[in-house]
Amino acid sequence: MFGKKEYTEAEIIKGCVKNQRKFQEMLYRQHIGVMMAYCMRQTRDEQKALEIVNAGFLRVFQKIEKYSGTGSLQGWIRKIIYHEISNHFAKQKNYAEHVVLHEDENWQAKESVMQELFYDDLLALLEKLPPKSARVFKSFVIDGFSHKEIAEHFEISIGTSKWHVAEAKKLLQQLILQQREAYG
Repeated sequence: MFGKKEYTEAEIIKGCVKNQRKFQEMLYRQHIGVMMAYCMRQTRDEQKALEIVNAGFLRVFQKIEKYSGTGSLQGWIRKIIYHEISNHFAKQKNYAEHVVLHEDENWQAKESVMQELFYDDLLALLEKLPPKSARVFKSFVIDGFSHKEIAEHFEISIGTSKWHVAEAKKLLQQLILQQREAYG
């Protein structure tokens, strides 16, 4: 009866738009766990992940008035965090070195061969792809972004995004089969 007041998502967003710290903290606390887990999958370094998440939330608070209410708020925040991850790694000397590929249960291409691969083997194969195709493939297959979102982020056409995904799949299949033949 005398506990903390529960606020709706709309009330929290309004408070964030007004730059009220109480509501910013509520939003941060509601989503920090999911966003940290997302960043940890990308960086595998807790300190870097926290740095990226905090920079991402700063951008969330700066752009919160642009959230239209269509789609989930968490999905909108995740896109901003994704862009912050990309910005972070783009600043690094060897971007490709920092791209982390995670196994995706939904990718059905050559499923029987894929089951034989170890995670590190898959990482090594991804590094053999052209860097742009690898990044687009990862964004689409692993991170679940649409071709439209990828096209906007990488400043390419939707058709080019689709081509990169198809090309990456084709090249990965060839590399997997070559590896399978080489090791029996």
